[in-house]
Amino acid sequence: MKKQIKAVSLISGGLDSLLATKVIMEQGIHVEGLNFYTGFFGVGSKVVTLRKNQKTGQYNSAKWVAERLGIKLNVINILEDFKDVFINPRYGYGARLNPCLDCKVFLVKKAQEWIVKHHFDFILTGEVIGQRPKSQRKDTLPVVARDSGANELLLRPLCAKNLKLTKPEIEGWVDREKLYGFSGRSRKPQIALAKQFGFENFPQPAGGCLLTDPSYCGRIKDLWECGNTKDYNKDDIELLKVGRHIRPSPNFKMIIGREEVENEFLENYKNQYTHLYTVNHMGPFVIILGETTESNLNLAAEITAGFGKGNKEESVQVKICPIKQAPYHLDVKPMHVKQDWYI
Repeated sequence: MKKQIKAVSLISGGLDSLLATKVIMEQGIHVEGLNFYTGFFGVGSKVVTLRKNQKTGQYNSAKWVAERLGIKLNVINILEDFKDVFINPRYGYGARLNPCLDCKVFLVKKAQEWIVKHHFDFILTGEVIGQRPKSQRKDTLPVVARDSGANELLLRPLCAKNLKLTKPEIEGWVDREKLYGFSGRSRKPQIALAKQFGFENFPQPAGGCLLTDPSYCGRIKDLWECGNTKDYNKDDIELLKVGRHIRPSPNFKMIIGREEVENEFLENYKNQYTHLYTVNHMGPFVIILGETTESNLNLAAEITAGFGKGNKEESVQVKICPIKQAPYHLDVKPMHVKQDWYI
């Protein structure tokens, strides 16, 4: 009997990985998805998922793509392993804090380790020459294959005809004539191919990595500067995705919920951080990170009142709940924050 060829596809949750996987599945190859959790892309945080569900009825994540394709998705947490890649990238950052080339090398290396362990034959990705300025150039695509150790086992179905032959093509596992030669930043070919496959309401063609977002990167820099360390944990990076971030002074920060979903998400941290909320008016749920001195908490209460429905009142009652201390109420005058306090 002919051996069943098996491939693993790096599923980001975007259009390219959806299409690349479908192209290979059409050739009768067994494909499973692989998604790595770093905290910055892939499967999103609970609050982001809930918000997108509310607005669109679906969340365009790696899980959604895998379900659409009908394949198994293997999600692996590499948050700790990824730290050195993020903090000390060999090839440097892109326009923000995005270590794109180092990141791609690292993910493909992890995929290479995975196929050896699970006895799969090759790796595929949705990369396209010229699509990304740092990691998807003609001179950097070979770097990913080489530095990751995947070498000729790495196949890019969407731009394969612009690249050297890989082992899956040489061995006849895949038909090169049924692969594509996409290049450049235009997404029109991908959108046309998606329609050809019958995909509707498909994921957005670009985006997804928070390390390219200027606002999120600004919050990371603030975390590093005020914490005097570049180390971080899962809670640190998940909290950076939520709410208004305000730093009234270098020694403490407030995270203020902007809507019901964010308030509910922040309430999950009420046993870890001092938190505040208005009592006699609707308002945000707020957590405090940093020093919780009396003066800081008084100022935080005024700011909390300023974001509530009673912000035009002379006095608003705020409940302050310190960690390991009895909660208390404070009547304060609502305060509107200075613009330069926003992170």
